[in-house]
Parts: sequence; C-alpha cells; structure tokens
Amino acid sequence: MLSDIEIAESAKLKDIREVAKELGIGEDGLELYGRYKAKIAVPPAGDRQGKLILVTAINPTASGEGKTTVSIGLADGLRRIGKKVCLALREPSLGPVFGIKGGAAGGGYAQIVPMSDINLHFTGDMHAITSANNLLCALVDNHIFRGNELRIDANNIFFHRCMDMNDRSLINITVGQKGRGVEREDHFDITAASEVMAILCLARDYRDLKERLGGIIVGLNTDGEYVFARDIPGAVGSMAVLLKDAMQPNLVQTLEGTPAVVHGGPFANIAHGCNSIRATYAAMRLADYAVTEAGFGADLGAEKFLDAKCRIAGIQPDAVVLVATVKALKLHGGADKATLSEENLPALAGGMPNLFKHIENMQQVYQKPVVVAMNRFASDTPAEIKYVIDEVEKRGVQAVFTDVFTQGGKGGEELARAVAAACDIPSELHYAYELDMPVRDKIEAVATRIYGADGVDYEPAAAESIARIEKKGFGGLPVIIAKTQYSLSDDEKLLARPTGFRIKVRDVILKGGAGFIVVVAGKIMLMPGLSKHPSAEHIFLDDEGNIHGLS
Repeated sequence: MLSDIEIAESAKLKDIREVAKELGIGEDGLELYGRYKAKIAVPPAGDRQGKLILVTAINPTASGEGKTTVSIGLADGLRRIGKKVCLALREPSLGPVFGIKGGAAGGGYAQIVPMSDINLHFTGDMHAITSANNLLCALVDNHIFRGNELRIDANNIFFHRCMDMNDRSLINITVGQKGRGVEREDHFDITAASEVMAILCLARDYRDLKERLGGIIVGLNTDGEYVFARDIPGAVGSMAVLLKDAMQPNLVQTLEGTPAVVHGGPFANIAHGCNSIRATYAAMRLADYAVTEAGFGADLGAEKFLDAKCRIAGIQPDAVVLVATVKALKLHGGADKATLSEENLPALAGGMPNLFKHIENMQQVYQKPVVVAMNRFASDTPAEIKYVIDEVEKRGVQAVFTDVFTQGGKGGEELARAVAAACDIPSELHYAYELDMPVRDKIEAVATRIYGADGVDYEPAAAESIARIEKKGFGGLPVIIAKTQYSLSDDEKLLARPTGFRIKVRDVILKGGAGFIVVVAGKIMLMPGLSKHPSAEHIFLDDEGNIHGLS
C-alpha cells in the first residue's frame, strides 16, 4: 500500500469552489488560498442546525488508534449513504509533525487534503497565533524596561512566549541578559498550549476576540494585583490585527471530496483540545451532520469538549463515537508491542476495561448515546472481533469494525448508519461538575468521576494559586486539567483501568482571557521536547520539489 503522502499527492482534488457549492457557499463567500484551500465566513445563527457527532477515543497507545482517520472515514461514509455532512477538525501543529506523533490529516484513504499544506504552514493561522502571543510578551518586557508604570513584578509574570515546535531547550530560559532588558527567568510554551490559541478557538466574533485578549492575565504587580493585557498600551489592538484573518475558518476536502472545516489546534493533554467554536458553528449550520473530534482520549479531549466548549458555545453532541483498536486494547492489557499481531484474548480482556470506563463516562456522566468504532487491522482475528463486539454489546452499545484506512468512505458506511441512528436517540447533556462549585471540588469531580481516582493532592504552590483565583472572583470558571494522555491517571505507566491512585496537582494557572483554569497534574510539560529519533530525520524535499516522509 502507498504511504499516506503518496496517496494524498496522487489524489485528484476538486476545486475548492466546487466543494464550497456542496455547502451552499458561493465564490463571494470564499477567500481563496490557491485552488484547494479557502477561508470562509461563519453563517449567522438561524433555524438550521445539523446533528453534531463527537469522535473521541480510548487512552492512546504506541500502536495508534486512528481517531482522525475514523472521523474522516465516518464523514465520507455519511456522505455515501446520502447525508449532507461537513467535518470540523483541528489544525496540525508542527511540533508533532516533526516530532513523534506525526500530522493530523488522517491516514490511508481517509485523509483531508492537500495533506502537506495542512500539516505544514496551511493558511498561516499557527504563525499568526504565535506572533500575537509573542507580541504581547515583547510589549510587556518593553513596558518593564521603559519605566514600568504598571509596577509589574518581573518575578511574577504568568504569560510566556511560545513557538510551534518541540524544543526542550526553551522550557526554561533567561531573558534580558547583559543589559538588553530587565533580566528575569522565563519559559516557552508550544503554540498549541498558548492562551491566544485557546482564545482564537473560543471567540465567537471580533468583539469577543478583543475582550478575551484583554482578559489575558500577564502577571502580578508589586501589590499582588493581576495585570491584564488590556492594561498594556496597544496590546489588544495590535494582537487583534495579527489575528484578523486567522479568525476565519479554513475549508478543505477529504480524498472523496467531503467538505472539511479545519481551524484551531490546541492539544488536549496540555490545553482544551477542541477545534474552534466558529468552525463547529460553520459545520453545523452548513450541513445536516457535523462530525468533529476532540484530542487524545475521552478523559481529556471529550471531557473538555463537554464540560467547557459545550458550555461556552451553547451546543451539545447528539452522539459520541469512541475509537479503539484490538491492538491498542491488547497493549492496555499488558501485551508486548512486538506480538500485537498475534491473537491474545487474555491481553484483550485485560485492556477492555479502559474502553468500558470511557463508555461509562459518556453514558452515565454525560448521558449521551455511544457507538464504538473499532479501527480494523488485518491481524484482528475472528475470535478477537467477536469478543469485542459481544463485550461492548453487554454495555448496551454497538461496536462497529471499520476499514476506512484502506477503503475510505466505503469502509465507514456501516459505522455511518449506526451513528446516524444514534443521533436520533433523544438525549440531554449533563456535566461532570457545576460551575458554581469551589475549584477544588470541580477538580475532584473530574478526577474521581472521569478518571476513577481516589482523590486529589495539591502542592503548596497549586493550593496558593487556587486560593488567589477564588479570592479574585474567578472561581466560577471551568477547569482544564493538563495530564498525560496515556493513562486515566496522571502516571503514563498505569494502563487499562487503574484503581487506588490519586491525582497530584503541581500548578494551577488562571487563563482569564480564555475563561478557564488550567490544572497541571503529574509530569506533563507545556513545551515538549524532541525524541532521540524524531520524524524530522525522515522528512525531506527532492530535487523536483516533492515532499517525502510526512505522515
């Protein structure tokens, strides 16, 4: 079989104007970026609102679950069975593209295209977010250097520079050395973790964008009071100018020509993990079925989608799709990675509780209809397939084995029918916690109800931050827990469905502009490093200008 990029580069793409027509968008509603990409306006709210399908997954493993691939294949499958559908996905970050995980454009014959453009610079949204973030940092340091009228405490600056790349050397830095500024310690975050990224994804319009930018908490002054971005002369206006075009969602297509709105790219392990509200609005208002996904497993992306994004946007999914693979479940059950292609029912049984926990969360906590999408591998045996289907069925849920990787939308038709039926089941979204609960109680609710923890422990600095946040009147915001994606716990080595663990909170950060509280648990970092052999070692450009090695 051809590689992902070979499949993508050999595909015959539709002119993006033709794709837009399928959604009822004329040429005057497009800002073209070549023949295959365009920015679109968000249609105004009206009577039309399509069904919303949330695609999430079990805790990811080294074998890969293919959540984005299944999302794309599901959308193609819905289109094949006669549904008017639009995808709403996140934009890839250069960090994973050149790191370990790879891009976020799907795989095999279930991809969004042009794949190399989407995975690299795309329409420049990531660069605009990075620039706006770092402009604020530059203005803050310049304000301190030029007399510091706001009396900003240089030792208590909370807003950091960012870059859309993994680089551990930038995790801890010193700025302003040798008289070039006010010397102080600082940090870099990856762009996906920037509050500006979150703001772009949560802002409904330009007015909301500017208000949220102004609400960014830069740090503390010498009296211990918050200093906001709106206090820094010129910051909000100049940042908004950089984000003007980036606010508009991007329209591309799948290999089969299904419309896909791709916009915003926060990670779910260190940020809120959802594409922009504007992209979701566009997909729901332009089609009868909108397929969207949330990052990593359901304990991270789906929890944040349901408890935070849905509250802010005033939406809720009609059905939830949980993606898993037999190989991944066997890894959760203790199987050796080298033997995953061999039938191993005991390991499969040992890993199934991870899937069961996510099903329980979606059904019992959030009270939403669930369909399990099993991304099929050639090595899956009849006995393993039957075991998964039977065990999932005991939970009152249908498990559908899909083959969208090799067959595209054709391999997703059975899943599409099951999901469309689930969307017709009446349901009302419930939350894991109420916003008026104390911050600690909200964190405890997610940890115990969603993760299955026995409780939460706080380092002194985290406890102090919570006290300050509540004292300043910001305690009523949603919580965004940053933790490892590999486990329901905050320890990546505890697989399947661990018990008897506690969540360890080491930092709590108020994001006043985004409108949520970030809770840093375990050893998670907001700026990842590169592995010993990152994907960058295998990506290259040939003499004819063709890109190789992207995945």
